[in-house]
Amino acid sequence: MKKILLAGLMLLLFCSSAWAEQPEWTYPLEPEILANTEGYITLANKDVLLDEDYEPQDLEKLKVRNVVDDLVREEVNDALEAMFAAAEEDGCKLYVKSAYRSYQTQHTMYFNRLEKNNGKDDGWVSYPGASDHQTGLGIDVLNYAWTKKEGMNEKFGLEEEAKWMAEHCWEYGFVIRYMEDKEDITKINYEPWHLRYVGLEVARYMQEKHFSLEEFTEDWQIYLSDWEAQGGNFKELLKERAKINVTVVGYSEDGEEEVMLSHW
Repeated sequence: MKKILLAGLMLLLFCSSAWAEQPEWTYPLEPEILANTEGYITLANKDVLLDEDYEPQDLEKLKVRNVVDDLVREEVNDALEAMFAAAEEDGCKLYVKSAYRSYQTQHTMYFNRLEKNNGKDDGWVSYPGASDHQTGLGIDVLNYAWTKKEGMNEKFGLEEEAKWMAEHCWEYGFVIRYMEDKEDITKINYEPWHLRYVGLEVARYMQEKHFSLEEFTEDWQIYLSDWEAQGGNFKELLKERAKINVTVVGYSEDGEEEVMLSHW
């Protein structure tokens, strides 16, 4: 572990009144993650609709195997590359069938589905503004055989590729967005192909708790509400933590970095 040199400036970190007044932060994830500045934990569903003009700023073309010329957020691309490589080492060849969709595209898909089903919402196509795909973080990943099918259904979950993703996707920052036993919460049918990027730390936590994104959102928001009721100020906490400066000042005999924490 890194050895921390306690310098005089460290006293400012622990003794500043703004810091001392904050109750202890004990949630398993760092507050910077929950601040959601990158949007990785953004929730989109029928109760939390995205604006019509919501569009991620870092969209780029998919770099992994795909059957569509589609877009995805930059960090998702990197995570997909790592995951696809690991899956292939285990004998599972993955393909992306769908990634980013604009509000307008989702609007067209949804109402075409309603027309096909005599006005009934059958839970297979999300309402415009409620689509995980609009975040640029939702991706449909299949094996080659299923990319050739006109429709997708829960039977894909029996494929080796689906089983591999369910077991390993969290290791690369993804979760199964619409799980089999969470349909009453997500209000979407089980989709073993639909991955959602939330980042490594959040994916690990959601995997441990077996949370849907809705449950995770409720979990951390309840904690934050209780923490603030104890006198916490989230914005001030983030400001204080942003003032911590970490400087490498040397190396120990075993090669480990020795660092000094200081307060700006």
